Amino acid sequence: MILTKAQYDEIAQCLVSVPPTRQSLRKLKQRFPSQSQATLLSIFSQEYQKHIKRTHAKHHTSEAIESYYQRYLNGVRKNGAAPVLLELANEVDYAPSLMARIILERFLQKHEEAPPSKSVINSMLRDPSQIPDGVLANQVYQCIVNDCCYGPLVDCIKHAIGHEHEVLLRDLLLEKNLSFLDEDQLRARGYDKTPDFILQVPVAVEGHIIHWIESKASFGDECSHHAYLHDQFWSYWNSIAKKAERRRIDAFEL
Repeated sequence: MILTKAQYDEIAQCLVSVPPTRQSLRKLKQRFPSQSQATLLSIFSQEYQKHIKRTHAKHHTSEAIESYYQRYLNGVRKNGAAPVLLELANEVDYAPSLMARIILERFLQKHEEAPPSKSVINSMLRDPSQIPDGVLANQVYQCIVNDCCYGPLVDCIKHAIGHEHEVLLRDLLLEKNLSFLDEDQLRARGYDKTPDFILQVPVAVEGHIIHWIESKASFGDECSHHAYLHDQFWSYWNSIAKKAERRRIDAFEL
């Protein structure tokens, strides 16, 4: 199903006033029943990530970090079993997994002799049982499993979905008897920039000639298209054009 720009804008506008929770996503599905859950989740995630990027800095001032940490400590003193960290993240409108990272880093800075490395932090977020404080470990776990836009659980799901879509795309190309090269084959041939698939014989789709396919498994809004053009697509185009030019030169010399 094709989503029009007007429909996208309506969904995006609706997301401005809702927190990034699974309850909000259910309400969104009720509001837009004709849209698939996957489409709504993808738009929901992308719009929330834009919001986080705009507000990220204010949550990382020394004053904000100390305030969050003291509020966390006061909260768990009253009731260590309550979702203190998750409620704090929702109250200040920050992603729960990112709030968990702030508090975990601050905790380790206080209790460890050396500043914690990024790899140690990431490992503890992936497996909270490694955190040397049971209460904080539980608080971090609650944030991770209740965050539908950020965190190691979301990263794992995105990776799995991305791989699934690449497999489905490969199967579809084989089903249509289209000749192609995948990323591994392209790297073996010396391409430094590799889309998921390059068609050895281009095809026409709705009046457009398709040479290569990059599967993103996410919603392609104007902002993401612009970013992909800048970060990947033009590099793919230039790399392929240079390869083609070298082949023409080699053929001419022969």
